Amino acid sequence: MTSTAGVSPLTIAITTGEPAGVGPELTAAALAGAVARWPDVRFAVLGDAALIEARAHAVGVDWPMLVGAGHVSVAHRPLAAPSLAGRLDAVNGRYVLGLLDDAIDGALARTYDAIVTAPLQKSTINDAGVPFTGHTEYLAERTGAARVVMMLAGTGARPLRVALATTHVPLKDVPGAIDIGSLVDTIAIIDRDLRRDFGLPAPRILVTGLNPHAGENGYLGREEIDVISPALAKAAERGIDARGPYPADTLFQPRYLDEADCVLAMYHDQGLPVLKYATFGEGVNVTLGLPIIRTSVDHGTALDLAGTGRADAGSMIAAIDTAVAMARNRRGG
Repeated sequence: MTSTAGVSPLTIAITTGEPAGVGPELTAAALAGAVARWPDVRFAVLGDAALIEARAHAVGVDWPMLVGAGHVSVAHRPLAAPSLAGRLDAVNGRYVLGLLDDAIDGALARTYDAIVTAPLQKSTINDAGVPFTGHTEYLAERTGAARVVMMLAGTGARPLRVALATTHVPLKDVPGAIDIGSLVDTIAIIDRDLRRDFGLPAPRILVTGLNPHAGENGYLGREEIDVISPALAKAAERGIDARGPYPADTLFQPRYLDEADCVLAMYHDQGLPVLKYATFGEGVNVTLGLPIIRTSVDHGTALDLAGTGRADAGSMIAAIDTAVAMARNRRGG
C-alpha cells in the first residue's frame, strides 16, 4: 500500500546505538533493502554522520547515494570521542543515551511514527555515570507509561511471539514481582496492542505457570493457584482470551502454539531461550504498552563482529519491517 494524496509518508527513526558495536553498520545494511520494500516510507537515522558513513562503507553500502535518493536522512549527533569498532569507551555513553532521547522526543512529538533501536551497551552508559537497566525500562520512564511489556517475535506466516510478565529481574525476586493486578494489566496490554498494532481481531494468549509442572496442584508452589489463575479469571471477565497456566516445559510445541497468537512467560529466561532458539537473528523485540511504537533487534552489540562485515542484518531488517507494519496499523492502513 502506498501513500495517498494529502497523507504524509510514515517516518521511522532508527537509533544506531553503541558506536563500537554493530548497530551503525547493520542500520546501513538493512536500509539498503528497506527503501526498495517501503518506497512510501522515510527513514531518519540518528547518530554521528561520519561514523555511519564509514561503517556503511565497511559493509559495502554506498551511503551517500542512499541518502541522496531522498528516502533516508541523518539526524546528526556528534560522538563525544572517536569510536573504534569493538572498543568500548564510556565517554560515548551519554552520546548513546542522547540518541535514544532524541528518538523518544521525536516520537512523542509525532515527528516519527515509530522508532527502531540498534543495540546499546548497558555497561557503557552506567560507566558514564547514568544508572541504566535497559531500553525497556528507560522507554517506560521517559514516556510516562504506567506499565510496559517486553515481547519478542519471530517472523513468518505464523510467528512465534513471547511476552514477559517480568523483565530484567533477578530470579529470586520474580515471585514477589508477580501479583494479580499486575498480571491482569500485562495481559490487557498484550491483548490491546496485538489488536491495535498487529491487526489481530481476537488475540489468543497462552500463559505459563511460574513453577515446574505449573505448580503440580500446589505441591511445587502456589503461585499458579493464588495469583495466575485468578488473574486469568479477571482477564476473561474483560473479554480477553487468555488461557493457562500451562507448564512451560510442554507449552512450546506446535499443538499449543498453532492455536496461539502470543505466549506470556513469567520471567526472562523461561520464555526467551525458546524464542531465540527458534528465531535468533530474525526476531524482533517489541515494547508493548508505550504511547509510541518501538521495535529492536533480538541481539546485543556483537563487539567481536563490529566493523568486519560479518554481522547478519536479518534482525534489523525484521525490526524495521515490523515497525512499518505496526505504524501502518496504528495509522489505520
